[in-house]
This record gives sequence, C-alpha cells and structure tokens, in this order.
Amino acid sequence: MKDLLTLSEVSTFLKVPKSTIYKLARERRLPGHKVGKHWRFVREEIEAWVQSAGTDDAMVGAAAGSGNRDRFSLN
Repeated sequence: MKDLLTLSEVSTFLKVPKSTIYKLARERRLPGHKVGKHWRFVREEIEAWVQSAGTDDAMVGAAAGSGNRDRFSLN
C-alpha cells in the first residue's frame, strides 16, 4: 500500500503553510486526491513533484521566460 499523507503532513514535509498546500492542491499544481472533504497525498507523488522542480512544468509560480530556471517557488 502506498504511503498517504495528510495536508498537515505535507505542510510539515515541504515546510510551507497549510493554506499554501490547500491552494496548490485545489489548483492542481500539487498532486493530491480529495477524499470527501479531506485532501490526501501519495508520498511518492509529492517526492517526485519536488524532484522535478527544475522542469518548466513543475516550476510553480515561476514567470515564463524569466531566465531564472533554477529557482523554485511555491507561491
């Protein structure tokens, strides 16, 4: 069985506020699954999302054509 994380656990893991995790998940910018009114996250999907932070598709909040491709922003 895959390891599931709660919103609070992902917040702690990524060291960002819960409100940011909720917003990113709701906007489908962070891989997550809604179960009823609760969010659940597969640890492997979150880790892969973090690892792919250097690619254009995973650069959340980066301005297109900014030329600064090594920056990673959650906001």
